[in-house]
Amino acid sequence: MNNLSYIKKPVPGTDGNKYIPYDKRSGDESTVYFTRDLSDEGLKKIYDRISDTLTGKLAVKLHTGEAEGPNIIPRPWVKSLFEDRLKDAAIVETNTYYEGSRYTTKDHRKTLEINGWTFCPVDILDEEGVAVLPVDSGKWFKEMHVGGHLTNYDSFLALTHFKGHTQGGFGGSNKNIGIGCADGRIGKAEIHTTPGSDNQWDIAKEEFMERMTESTKSTIDHFKGHIAFINVMRNMSVSCDCEGCQAEPVVTPDVGILASLDILAVDNACMDMIYNLPGGGGKAMIERVESRHGLRQLSYMKEIGMGNDRYKLIDIDNDDKRILASEAVKDIEPEWIPDKYNTFPGRNDLTKC
Repeated sequence: MNNLSYIKKPVPGTDGNKYIPYDKRSGDESTVYFTRDLSDEGLKKIYDRISDTLTGKLAVKLHTGEAEGPNIIPRPWVKSLFEDRLKDAAIVETNTYYEGSRYTTKDHRKTLEINGWTFCPVDILDEEGVAVLPVDSGKWFKEMHVGGHLTNYDSFLALTHFKGHTQGGFGGSNKNIGIGCADGRIGKAEIHTTPGSDNQWDIAKEEFMERMTESTKSTIDHFKGHIAFINVMRNMSVSCDCEGCQAEPVVTPDVGILASLDILAVDNACMDMIYNLPGGGGKAMIERVESRHGLRQLSYMKEIGMGNDRYKLIDIDNDDKRILASEAVKDIEPEWIPDKYNTFPGRNDLTKC
C-alpha cells in the first residue's frame, strides 16, 4: 500500500462564528495601547509606544490598496510618520493572486503612484521571486512561500488598516501579514486554493483562517523580538482595500488606533471594541465576521502560541489609565461620519488628499 494512504488531511477547527467574551478567556495578559486620536500625530504618538523593538533595516507592511481605493490609511499620516520617525524604512508589499491593478510588478508600481505612495521606498517583495520560511506548529504547512525580499529586513512593522474582508471576515494584523507577505503566485495559492480546484477561492471559513494564520506565524517567528503591530480603526468597510472603489460603503463608526507587540492581543482588542460599540454600531462588521467564521483567526492564533487573547488596554489619551474595550468605545455615536481624508488621487486633487 502507498505510504501516502496513511497521511490524513488536517481537520479544521470549529466555532469561528462564535465570539468569546473577555471574561470567558484565560491565560496571561499582554499590553495594548489605545488612542482616539485619528491623525498623523495620533499615529506617531502610538508608534512611539512600540518602537523600541524596531531596529536595523525596517519593513513597514501596509495595504497600499487597489487604484483609487477610498478607505486606505490616509497617505499624509503615513508620510508624516516616515518623515519624523522612519526616515530609513521602506513600505513593503507583494503582488496579488487575483488579476487586477496590482497583479504584476509593473502594474503594481503604476497603482502605487496613482494612490500617492511616492514619498518613500516601496519594495515589492516578490518582484524577484520567493523565500521559504518554516511554519512552526502548523497543521496545514511546514513552510510558507513569502516575497523573496522579506529576509533582507531586520525588523517589521505591521501598519494595518483594520476593516472587514470578503473571505476572512475581518482584516487585522493577521490578514495584513498572512496574505500580504505571501508571494502572489505560490504562497497565496497555498492559502486560498485546493490544488486542482476550478475555484480560485474554494478554501474558506475555518480552514482559510488557519492557513492564513500559519502564514502569518512564519513571518512573525522570523522577526521574533523585532516586530510590532498597529491597527487603525477608521473607514471600516466590511470590504477589504483589495476591492478598491467597489468596496461596500462604510457604516461602522471610526474608533481609534491600537498598538501592541502581541498580534493576537491587538487583533482581539479591535474585535472586542467592534462587539462593544453602542447603538448597534458594530452590527455590519459583526455580521461579516461571523458569517465568514472569521473569529477562528483569533482562537487559532492562541492555539498555536502566537500571543494572548487577554490584555491590558492602556488609554494613552488619559495618563495611561487601564480601561476596558467597552469603555474605549462608550461615547462613540453609531453613525459613521466621513473625515477630510475620504479622497484619493485620480478622482480628487492630490494636494487635498
